Amino acid sequence: MGPNAESIDANPEGTWSEPNPMPNLVLLAQIATSCMLTGLIWTIQVVHYPLFASVGADRFVAYEASHARLITLVVGPLMLAEAATAMLLLAIRPASIPMWIPVAGAALLAAIWLTTAFVSVPCHARLADGFDAEAHRRLVDTNWIRTIAWSARAALLLWAGWLTLQAVRADA
Repeated sequence: MGPNAESIDANPEGTWSEPNPMPNLVLLAQIATSCMLTGLIWTIQVVHYPLFASVGADRFVAYEASHARLITLVVGPLMLAEAATAMLLLAIRPASIPMWIPVAGAALLAAIWLTTAFVSVPCHARLADGFDAEAHRRLVDTNWIRTIAWSARAALLLWAGWLTLQAVRADA
């Protein structure tokens, strides 16, 4: 048996089962939420935010208000689920994943949340009063921080998933 023999055992049918599936479920939730948010942030960065400049001054306040309301419905639950499972992954992780992976993931998540709270939200607050070219430029430019951090999280978590799959195969 491989290095994770204490956590993964063969059952009589020859398939593999883990006595406590929670670490793997937490990892899967992390991969899912991070990848969904990575795709979303790339769409926001490359398509949505640049198009703010094309809305027109007469319609921008209503557009920004709709954007803020609707994007929160999509992003809010995903970010909360991602944060919750990131904290859980620090406490319970598959044995195949070194501790530095969830720590690095949590650090990237902190950068995302801090950038959101202290940079993106204030830019949106300025834009809520009407299109402001400087606030728009700052929003687009600084959103690269979140885009890169989410991309790095997704890559890191996909690698963690790969390590977990490799450990299961090694035990087979």
